[in-house]
Amino acid sequence: MDSVTLFETVKSKRFNQSSHCFIVSHSETGLHLQADYCIGLDWLGNTGRSLYIEPKINATSAQLFNLKIEDESEEVQGEPEIFNSKEFELDYLKMLLQVTGIPESNAVINGLIQIDWEAKPIAIEQQNDKLTPFLVVRFLQTLKSIVRKGLKKSYYKVQENLTNRVKGKILVGQHIKQNVFRNRFISTYCEYQQFGENHVENRFLKKVMLFASSYVENHKDLFGSNYSDIQHTINFCHPAFELISDQVEEYQLKHIKHNPFYKDYATALQIGSYILKKFAYNITQTTTEKVTTPPFWIDMPRLFELYVYSKMIEANPADRKTIHYQFSTFGNALDILVSKPDFQMVIDAKYKLKYNNENGTIHEDIRQVAGYARLKKVREKLNVTDDSTIDCLIIYPDMENGINILSFENIMKEENRKEIKAYYKVYKLGVKLPYIERNYL
Repeated sequence: MDSVTLFETVKSKRFNQSSHCFIVSHSETGLHLQADYCIGLDWLGNTGRSLYIEPKINATSAQLFNLKIEDESEEVQGEPEIFNSKEFELDYLKMLLQVTGIPESNAVINGLIQIDWEAKPIAIEQQNDKLTPFLVVRFLQTLKSIVRKGLKKSYYKVQENLTNRVKGKILVGQHIKQNVFRNRFISTYCEYQQFGENHVENRFLKKVMLFASSYVENHKDLFGSNYSDIQHTINFCHPAFELISDQVEEYQLKHIKHNPFYKDYATALQIGSYILKKFAYNITQTTTEKVTTPPFWIDMPRLFELYVYSKMIEANPADRKTIHYQFSTFGNALDILVSKPDFQMVIDAKYKLKYNNENGTIHEDIRQVAGYARLKKVREKLNVTDDSTIDCLIIYPDMENGINILSFENIMKEENRKEIKAYYKVYKLGVKLPYIERNYL
């Protein structure tokens, strides 16, 4: 197959209804690749070549970012500011730690990542691996939530060679091998049920925790300033598993029925299985510098939404019940709705760079958030019975001038919240995201 035919196998890949992994167009001049807002690593069709997309917030990427990626047919006002003094790298792990550290946002964290376990793994340097640190942080934060609530107890089978007594049922085959052939006539090899914490699920969680702990310890540089927080999480979880064995096989989990009362267990077991599969069930793989990873994608727009939501919950603890995430009505799901009587607002979080400029706007986004404010169910939720117009706010990443604390007071300040002049009661607000400062240019 010639190279031209090979590149014809490259097709656009969709992450979900609102995001693409990457967009491909074919023309007479060749193949054109366009990155969307997800980050990840994947094969380019059958060409044998791979594609890696880093966060758009990274300074070096921002300088090359195509301003018309959202809608080439729409004229967009303004250019994003570029960071010329330093190299910035978005600290997506700190964003994940923030989201998973707030119970409200952690409860709705789903669909953030896609992993193609069926595809051929891609060889990369350990330092370029974005998937494993993400999985490790996600697992450890979920495990911390489990430990904080208390480990689940359950019945599990125990096999033991008992002396001068019988308990449960006698395992005849094992009894003959262990006792009869060895003239141990006062011993009986039995299997019985026991109630406690040392059941299959907890043993599996401990096994994954040991893998994660080894990986974190051997690759501290991948976690940067987050290392101490992650190590603290490991130290917090470790005592709870002190008396639990790590002898378990994954196939033993296949027939487990998850208890809805322990929702975190289902998440931890799933992420844990990803981690073990990533290391090929061999703990020595946690120390290697060259690794292979399956194609994967992380939904950064959704992570940004959850980050904004968690920061609002954190900054307004007394009003957390008035902050509604993904308020749904008639097939529409707006990002955040604030229903506090003296602070009513429809908020849309947009992981886009175009709003950084003072005059930067995307009319499609404004029409969307304004449409949410006109929904009858939204107005009923806010108890709006007259013809008044509900405030609309677009929150976007601003690494230079954005705010860190999303309290209602900070949001309302005129120096923070900028009015979009072409529209009535529509504002935009920049939020500073955590970043890693690499070096000076």
